Amino acid sequence: MKTYRIALVPGDGIGKEVIPAGQRILDALTSAELSLHFRFEHFDWGGDYYRRHGVMMPSEGLDALRKHDAILFGSAGDPNIPDHITLWGLRLKICQGMDQYANIRPTRILPGIDTPLKHCKPEDLNWMIVRENTEGEYSGVGGRTHQGHPLEVATDLSVMTRAGVERILRFAFRLAQARPRKLLTVITKSNAQRHAMVMWDEIAAQVAAEFPDVQWDKELVDAATARMVNRPASLDTIVATNLHADILSDLAAALAGSLGIAPTANLNPERVYPSMFEPIHGSAFDIMGKGLANPIGTFWSIVLMLEHLGETSAAHRLMLAIEHVTANPRLHTRDLGGNATTADVTEAVCAQLAAKAQDIHP
Repeated sequence: MKTYRIALVPGDGIGKEVIPAGQRILDALTSAELSLHFRFEHFDWGGDYYRRHGVMMPSEGLDALRKHDAILFGSAGDPNIPDHITLWGLRLKICQGMDQYANIRPTRILPGIDTPLKHCKPEDLNWMIVRENTEGEYSGVGGRTHQGHPLEVATDLSVMTRAGVERILRFAFRLAQARPRKLLTVITKSNAQRHAMVMWDEIAAQVAAEFPDVQWDKELVDAATARMVNRPASLDTIVATNLHADILSDLAAALAGSLGIAPTANLNPERVYPSMFEPIHGSAFDIMGKGLANPIGTFWSIVLMLEHLGETSAAHRLMLAIEHVTANPRLHTRDLGGNATTADVTEAVCAQLAAKAQDIHP
């Protein structure tokens, strides 16, 4: 029996509700998949940890995570702590510290989910957004001086390296090559950002030569927002910088029905470090503790985690269970227009996994 070591980092807000729900799903898969076992370690990092210790996670935290096969993360964000402290002190510290440079965000319309795009058929919206995850606009380079004075200056520099751009574009082309349509759209803003983004465009053309079977085009990020709404079927795999993909993927999730269902994988493709998997919905303090959080984004993130671990059968079984549950409007949470609770959805997915296991192992 294969045992995987999973680090659980609920973080803040509803992360403390959806990550325990995710652990229940993994426990249910242990029963359903006789060859699978998960060993969990819990980390109480986040806003509460910051109030006790003055940091979001301990200095030795990355070393503690390295011994795990994967990380399941909830959210970072606390209304009583500045956002740049919560983000840089936890999530970005892990992403950069573990060189998780490839962020992937699949987007499609799940069964039973209503989309704001009334003209859109489910098969028209099936995207994989690839986000450069460790440099660019979120490189952390910059500073402030003369604070509080009329001459105050603040800078944030977007730093792109040839190595960083090459590896994310090559990753995106490989991913597009593996998908049925073999279609890639490279997002840019080189008309206005005339140095780094021009280099991004040049490297895209160079890397494209390695993948003659992939059809690719280039789209300005502002035009891409309109294209996602007006011509969703023209897109398949999308690659963009850290900031551009961050924004576009939230739009994509909303177009597919809700941020509550959207998953993320922060990948270290070379597997030198563990990769991290999380829903994209954030901490949502307004609904924290009310049992209203949609756990589907976490469950779909677990699908990505299982795929990364090579457990494709378990991943497929879980995705089918998720789709079975979303197809039932009575199991929709508030963000989807329903009244189901986090517990209702979790129990339903677990029940579906158990039913499928019974079918296979009577």
